[in-house]
Amino acid sequence: MINKVSLKIGLLFFVFIVIIESILFFTLYVTLVNERVDEVMGNLLARGNTHSEVLEGSYENATLEHVGMMESASDFIVVITDASGSIIVNSDPVEPEMLQLIEHTDYDSVPAAGEIVADQWNEESYIATDSPIVIDQEHRGHVFMFADTNHVKRTVQHLGDQFAVIGLATIILTIITILILSRFITKPLIKMKEATKKLSRGESEVEGLHMERKDELGELARSITELSTDLERLKNERNDFLASISHELRTPLTYIKGYADIVSRPDITTEERKEYIGIIREETDQLTVLIQDLFELAKMDKNQFVIERKTVVLEELIRSIAELIKPVFVEKKVQLAVSCDSGIRAFIDPERFQQVLLNILDNAKKHSPAGTRVTLEATQNEHQTIITVQDEGEGIPAKDQPYIFDRLYRVEKSRSRKSGGTGLGLAIAKEIVESHGGNIEVHSQLGKGTTIIIKLVRGDQYS
Repeated sequence: MINKVSLKIGLLFFVFIVIIESILFFTLYVTLVNERVDEVMGNLLARGNTHSEVLEGSYENATLEHVGMMESASDFIVVITDASGSIIVNSDPVEPEMLQLIEHTDYDSVPAAGEIVADQWNEESYIATDSPIVIDQEHRGHVFMFADTNHVKRTVQHLGDQFAVIGLATIILTIITILILSRFITKPLIKMKEATKKLSRGESEVEGLHMERKDELGELARSITELSTDLERLKNERNDFLASISHELRTPLTYIKGYADIVSRPDITTEERKEYIGIIREETDQLTVLIQDLFELAKMDKNQFVIERKTVVLEELIRSIAELIKPVFVEKKVQLAVSCDSGIRAFIDPERFQQVLLNILDNAKKHSPAGTRVTLEATQNEHQTIITVQDEGEGIPAKDQPYIFDRLYRVEKSRSRKSGGTGLGLAIAKEIVESHGGNIEVHSQLGKGTTIIIKLVRGDQYS
């Protein structure tokens, strides 16, 4: 239970909100208590000042007794003294605390507007004010007003009770709100968790992930959906790859086994034995090339494919490749034309790039009829070195062009051995070019030929 995200988020929100609410409630409570206490003090002082003003206008026994009679019916206590502090009138019995306060008052220091002389409501039994009586600038006495602090304490207690009820209601509402909000927030996460469990079980179809949201949860939902799509694609590619590999391995092994059985027969001639042994050797070579290509791709996938780059004069590399492959072009009666701007330097692994160009030229040769031409050209512009291989062969259908660099993909679905190849050469070429920071693309038109374009960053920009 404690490990649920909704509960953790709810608890986190609850703790922070309660802390914030506690600080706000405490501040508000202290402020209101001080205001109420100040209000009581101010009213008490104003009442005493009113009595002193009345007495300043009519300082007679009848007026003094009237003031005492008025306060005897109220919650307050009035004590009127003469200038020396002797009590003249009191509305209620004078308690020792009152008498002590009156005796210790410095009468000469009390301002004409009066003052609060006892304000410790939470420690003393009474709060008190002193309002002097001044007639014709002569100090005639004092009006002391007393209020039982229990009245103030009851007011504060009532205020505290109200705050306790409001605080409890606020906490309950906060818990309900947090439960609703945390459930609302974590519901998409729960669905995403269920979707990832499906993906881990191999189920690639996920639904209801709220991809329409514009926040981070929406981005995460879209990412999981894209992941499921990619996993489905990879699953299909893996199945196709395994099926293709099985086919590619089965074909040469079937040839090898079949002709080996024939060679072992005692009734075949020497010429036939030589012919069959030649076929076995050819199929073995084919199988060796396939396994070598698979090994190269495996190293690329594990990032164990070593690229040793250095500055190369591109014209020299292209001329050497042309000399190496020219005999097979002559044998098929396909012209190989080479064009390379002098002075072009490329920062590449020459052996790997030779592998790239040999693969591309071999494909161009296989799909070019006799009497046509294959052109290998290298140029450069301000930022790039561009290598182009163009043939005048049969071309590639538009629907197949996006996939020709995929592993084991063949335009000719029959996998005829006449067209040769393992279906891995262009995939390896693409990996090598991209490991150099370049890109490779194809442009083709049926019946008119195919152009492979390799684009690299200029070699002199690395120096």
